[in-house]
Amino acid sequence: MKTKNPVVWFEIYVEDMERAKDFYENVLQTELTELSVPDTGNDAEMRMLAFPMHMNGEGAAGALVKMAGFKAGGNSTIVYFGSDDCQIEENRIEAAGGKVIQGKQSIDEFGFMVLATDTEGNTFGVHSDA
Repeated sequence: MKTKNPVVWFEIYVEDMERAKDFYENVLQTELTELSVPDTGNDAEMRMLAFPMHMNGEGAAGALVKMAGFKAGGNSTIVYFGSDDCQIEENRIEAAGGKVIQGKQSIDEFGFMVLATDTEGNTFGVHSDA
């Protein structure tokens, strides 16, 4: 395996795309953009909104996804979003409709983190060095 971060893509499944879009745009203070959906030959409804990204660049790219047959919440993977100070995003989570599970805490020499759930029941984290 190469020494660079092997994560290149993530998907956060949602039930209500507009509600989830509003949540992440408010908490992360970023804009999500519509992605074209590939024609897979099946009739499953699918919509994707991407976080700012550069494929195969620094960091992992990813999107909110609404797709028939894929439920939101209850998964066992946690995506951590980078931050200058995760306390800033923590302060926005509940106002945006989410819930803070674990407030800002030290993870020793690895910085700080916050754990929360979004409006769709997905658990996510925010990480910062400060």
